[in-house]
Amino acid sequence: MSTFTHPDYAVPITLPEGLSQEQLIGFHPFRSWISTLENSLSLQAQNRSHPFHQDPYVLRSVTVQSFDLFGGKRLGFLKLLAEVSNSAGEKLPGSVFLRGPSVAMLVILIPEDASVDTDERYVVLTVQPRIPAGSLEFVELPAGMVDEEGQFVGTAAKEIEEELGLNILTTELKCLSEMAGMSPKSDNGKIQDGNLPQAMYPSAGGCDEYIPIYMHERRVPRDTLKDWTGRLTGLREHGEKISLKLIKMQDLWREGARDAKSLAAVALWESLRREGKL
Repeated sequence: MSTFTHPDYAVPITLPEGLSQEQLIGFHPFRSWISTLENSLSLQAQNRSHPFHQDPYVLRSVTVQSFDLFGGKRLGFLKLLAEVSNSAGEKLPGSVFLRGPSVAMLVILIPEDASVDTDERYVVLTVQPRIPAGSLEFVELPAGMVDEEGQFVGTAAKEIEEELGLNILTTELKCLSEMAGMSPKSDNGKIQDGNLPQAMYPSAGGCDEYIPIYMHERRVPRDTLKDWTGRLTGLREHGEKISLKLIKMQDLWREGARDAKSLAAVALWESLRREGKL
């Protein structure tokens, strides 16, 4: 194990064998996490009404406990322990799993001949193994990344393109998380963590992952939609790791009840429609 002091925040950081200072500092999820945390900690002194203003918490040290390399070279996942305490010795829980952000895609398909104000909508879900959840058939909203070229990519995106012929670009997306207008101020006007991304945090008690919820809506011929509905049932062929499932929008809350992305999408979509923003 080795220890160095962070060049920007003067925090001692202990590394396990096999992980270098350069790898850690170059790992975007770590840079984003420590920057966001230090900014949040600074609000304690800036705002006299902050609940921790009288005895602010400070990031004392970071100990990286383990890490995973993707492809044998690229840092992928990181487990660390952050010591955050105040002058009275009171500590905040600081066990953190760093993996970085992803995106979720609410793909809505509408029959081409349906009226403008129709409620007839269908949603694409994926069915795939999720070992951390202990499941080989986890039903969820498609998840992935938006690459540098502005295209929705990942295993789910590839399956959608192969099965439906849909190549989804950012120009065809609406970010429901941003449209919700998440405010850096609470109802009583006090400053909150305004530097947090406008996204859903599925497990903020232990993981840095945040997920913006995007929506893609497209009209398709009714015959095509009927064919997809009969064919995309979520059942997988022998050896197939991921499959698609097409369901009615009104059933998303039930079909995706175990998936935080699905529930967040339903809440955002219904609320934005109610406020006339969709």
